[in-house]
Amino acid sequence: MVEHYSVDSSFRALADATRRAIFERLSLGPASSSDLAKPFDISLAAVVQHLQVLESSGLIQSEKVGRVRTCRVNPNALAQLSDWVAERRSLVERRLDRLGQLLDAEDETHHHPNKRKER
Repeated sequence: MVEHYSVDSSFRALADATRRAIFERLSLGPASSSDLAKPFDISLAAVVQHLQVLESSGLIQSEKVGRVRTCRVNPNALAQLSDWVAERRSLVERRLDRLGQLLDAEDETHHHPNKRKER
């Protein structure tokens, strides 16, 4: 079973459009904080705050070499989210399959009322 704290934290982090955009950019490959800030009309400090939220949720990792902080996606975090979604999908699919079976059985009852046995 997936740890719900990490899933909750990941969904909270991805609930913000700017953080989703940053995460999507990082899915293409590692980038520095300043490179990640370029497309946004917000300060570098605000981008760094978004990066801190993503990192504290476990979605990204960062490494500082000198004055440059490079960020990258944490693939393990994606695996946890994927597992959580797969568990929900499996549950829903089983329920829909059962509903389909019940509807098929009801359909059979209505279209084929008690047949008379031939002698």
